[in-house]
Amino acid sequence: MIKIIAGGKKNTGPQAELIAEYEKRLRKPYEIEWRFMAEEKLDDYLADWPFTGREFVICCDERGQNISSDEYSACLERVFTDGREVIILIGGAYGFTDTVRERADMVWSFSRLVFPHQLFRVMVTEQIYRAQEIAKGGHYHHA
Repeated sequence: MIKIIAGGKKNTGPQAELIAEYEKRLRKPYEIEWRFMAEEKLDDYLADWPFTGREFVICCDERGQNISSDEYSACLERVFTDGREVIILIGGAYGFTDTVRERADMVWSFSRLVFPHQLFRVMVTEQIYRAQEIAKGGHYHHA
């Protein structure tokens, strides 16, 4: 299971339809569970660091590591093999504090560009689907 904790409102509009389309294609352990929080509540929630260490926490931030889809797939496979749950954090408009980035197991950047939240959520969901397809040797990903 992959839990995505996102700052802001629930997925809406055409982006929600795209997310739902990718989610329909996901199989265990790549299934997604979303949790949405107002940005200020997300900051407070993460300040207390509610994670136990059994989770693999990925913080999405433009200041993070830029990796390939193949590397991302391999990372998720290692985490699943270790029996850990994946937590993906998508921040609000101002991103994450240094403390959150330091405590995360991985800080993942799609690009040095900044993307609108709704669009970024689609991209994260697509990359999870792509990682699943890479891991199972599907034809979706063209190396």
